[in-house]
Amino acid sequence: MAALIVVVDQLVKHWVVVHLALGASHELIPNLMGLLYVRNYGAAWSILQGKTWFFYAVTSVAIVVVLYLMFKKRHGAILFNLGLSFILGGAVGNFIDRLHLKYVVDMFQLKFINFPIFNVADTFVSIGVIILFIYLIFFDKENDE
Repeated sequence: MAALIVVVDQLVKHWVVVHLALGASHELIPNLMGLLYVRNYGAAWSILQGKTWFFYAVTSVAIVVVLYLMFKKRHGAILFNLGLSFILGGAVGNFIDRLHLKYVVDMFQLKFINFPIFNVADTFVSIGVIILFIYLIFFDKENDE
């Protein structure tokens, strides 16, 4: 699953770079969502711009931790592993950008709220975290007392 997320993320980013000029926008769903090609040198809301070394370190640690959890801790918990796969795919997708381009290609813009421009990888990291919370709150029998 993580590999599929990386492929889709990179294909969408490639399409945006080829078909939209930097800063150009295209409406997808009127008043709801559009495409806006931006280069993100930081994180959400452009925090930590230019701290590439920080993102390399954090992403590397996150990837190692996710892989450890996937293969050592809860091999049989499908929901847990799905959440981890989503996080892994998203982390690797953005890591590829940072290694290759020194920034992350972002493109999705929500029109109805002031929210950072984001990409496929960001979406899957967020969904993966939500899935993990759901698993840990409702399904994790190991931590029940």
